[in-house]
Amino acid sequence: MELENWVTGFITIAMFFYIVAFLLYIVRIVRGPTVPDMIIAVDALSYDLAAFLVVLSILFRSPIMIPSALVLVLWVYALDIYVAKYLEAREIGE
Repeated sequence: MELENWVTGFITIAMFFYIVAFLLYIVRIVRGPTVPDMIIAVDALSYDLAAFLVVLSILFRSPIMIPSALVLVLWVYALDIYVAKYLEAREIGE
């Protein structure tokens, strides 16, 4: 039981850091000086949200959130590739 209490306490503290990171990412999305900065902030927010879902699934002992986190990560990766191809084609002029 000691290990379970330690893990629960650690996750509770880690949730605070996730929320602070989410707020900083949102600030970067709103006030980003360039479009690539905003895109990187959205990517980081999405990947951190997926990790946050995994942490919540550990905390709530609900493994159903892990596949949804995996789907989110795959969707964000596909979106990264799409946006990179769009930005590259726009710069090259094709």
